[in-house]
Amino acid sequence: MAHATRRTLGLILLAGWTAALAACSSDTTADGLDIRRVGIGGETFRLEVADTPEARFQGLSDRPEIAENGGMLFVFPDERERYFVMRRCLVPIDILFLAPDGTVLNTHAMRLEPPGTPEEDLERYASDGRTAIAIELAGGTIERLGVGPGDRVELPIRELKRNAR
Repeated sequence: MAHATRRTLGLILLAGWTAALAACSSDTTADGLDIRRVGIGGETFRLEVADTPEARFQGLSDRPEIAENGGMLFVFPDERERYFVMRRCLVPIDILFLAPDGTVLNTHAMRLEPPGTPEEDLERYASDGRTAIAIELAGGTIERLGVGPGDRVELPIRELKRNAR
């Protein structure tokens, strides 16, 4: 009887752990964006995943702040040269562009643009290579971490790209 009780208790604990892990892996924002925990420069960041045209276009525009360990992970279905702009951004943003293997291609400390700047006048920040992944963090983060071209960011890139539209 005691053996059966311990086994039942073990199964209950296993079910509880499984449910807890499932809850962590399906972490989402109020807008329905998935959250990925990503290690960059020895720190862990909670990045919102922008893997649809609408989410990528909106990005971090109109946000009054970016959490110190927050940001956005932009995922595209294809690899090509990319350009980002600071459209309606209210705070400075750093960007990392990643090569297909997760190596940092390029980084930029993107500057605020005056409100109402026409799209064609926005400064364009280039990836300087083929990429399907860009990461935006709070301004000053890249310098603080000392991350630059040639460093690696571990991500399940193939999985992320499969889900991108």
